[in-house]
Amino acid sequence: MNPTTVGIAVFICTFGGTLLGMRLCSALPEHHFDNSSRDTIKLGIGLIATMTALVLGLVTASAKGSFDAVDGVVKQAAMQVLTLDRALARYGPETAEIRNGVQRIVGARIQSIWSEDPSKPADLDPMRTGTVSAAEGLADAIRGLKPRDDNQRASQSRALDLTESLLQMRWLVLADTEASVPLPFLLILLFWLTATFTCFGLLAPRHGTVLVVLFICALSISSALFLVLEMDGPFDGVLRVSGEPLKNAYMRLNQ
Repeated sequence: MNPTTVGIAVFICTFGGTLLGMRLCSALPEHHFDNSSRDTIKLGIGLIATMTALVLGLVTASAKGSFDAVDGVVKQAAMQVLTLDRALARYGPETAEIRNGVQRIVGARIQSIWSEDPSKPADLDPMRTGTVSAAEGLADAIRGLKPRDDNQRASQSRALDLTESLLQMRWLVLADTEASVPLPFLLILLFWLTATFTCFGLLAPRHGTVLVVLFICALSISSALFLVLEMDGPFDGVLRVSGEPLKNAYMRLNQ
């Protein structure tokens, strides 16, 4: 789901509902808006608004949780890449080629996800970028080292554990980027918002100040949903998981 498209659709439906409600207010007979009718409409609006607030809170929490989880994985990966590089450095000069390979793979991964070309979408699938086979090759190279003493054996074991953990993280990032806001959920929320704003239009006085306030309200709620969906796609759009931790780690590799 494109966040900009959804945000525009929500704004059109909510503010359009407001205008529709004002038009209906002019068309319906007077007795439809007596005190008891208004009280009933207000109760109905209150019920729908409460449900909308609860659902919007759940959707926001879900998207924020997914965004934070991916951000945490990226930071963890940066830390483990640096730790892997230092473990290989402690092993000895025999790992120089392996360390170069780690740097090449990290650079390729950064370029595939955080490309300098803003029009290029993030490619999260490591199978398409070819980094999986390269990383597995490095794991085999580490496994094939012939340690001469206990220190080298400890460094080799640590490097192997970190390599396997990093390979696992590649798939974890891919799994965490699946949409956490289902489309039916979003459609129901849009229906509730449209109904609420239509009722606002029914009861609101018809003058410029009220119209401007309801316009701002519609713009605010559509902006909120836009931000939620932006967080739901952590590597695309305006709100993106920062690649700075991994880029900083890349700059310190092989030193």
